[in-house]
Amino acid sequence: MNTGLFLLSLLQAAGSPLDEGVFVVRVDTQEVARESFRLSHGRLSRGETGWTLATTIRYDRARPVIVLAPILEVNGDTMPVMLQYDVADPRQPSRILGELGRGRFTVRMVARATERAREFSTGDKAVVLDDSVFALYLFAAWRAAAGPTPLTAIFPRALRRDAVQVQDHGQASTSLNRDPARLRHITVDGGGPETVHLWLDDNGRLMKLEIPSRHLNVERLAGN
Repeated sequence: MNTGLFLLSLLQAAGSPLDEGVFVVRVDTQEVARESFRLSHGRLSRGETGWTLATTIRYDRARPVIVLAPILEVNGDTMPVMLQYDVADPRQPSRILGELGRGRFTVRMVARATERAREFSTGDKAVVLDDSVFALYLFAAWRAAAGPTPLTAIFPRALRRDAVQVQDHGQASTSLNRDPARLRHITVDGGGPETVHLWLDDNGRLMKLEIPSRHLNVERLAGN
């Protein structure tokens, strides 16, 4: 079985909500944010069945305080179908709306005095990502297989589309909250010079994310 489909079956068997928790985000050893997320399975806003991820990350260790809060729906094929994304930035608060059409994902950004829209071709496999919101990377992990798998990555807040590759490297040794751990290692390459390292447990839960080029480390809070 494809690893991504295996992870989906594990998550579906867990019931609803499928997963929820808190990530601690650090640059070097300095905590810069915390992200609370909730993943559920059920009927989506357009009537089909799929998954909904609601996540909120608060960058409050510096000024201005910025809160990013996307709610993303993906369908049974794990394609992103609907996005509502609130950006609480005192310099330019905005709301981003996204919707899947025929082979395209349309993004509309509404700010105080401006409105912008852009359509992105999705290809056969697409994910919605953000450079500063990390729970979203779970959907990229669902697409991973033993060989490199090409994906279209849409970054709505940046109005950007990148070609990336995701790959499952199997079980590997790492650390989690300073303790040794054996986790499933998945990489996402592309979208710039950086490689994103994802670490999932045996139940398909995202436990850790690393971006070495940014000295960034995201770990699930112990007990979550």
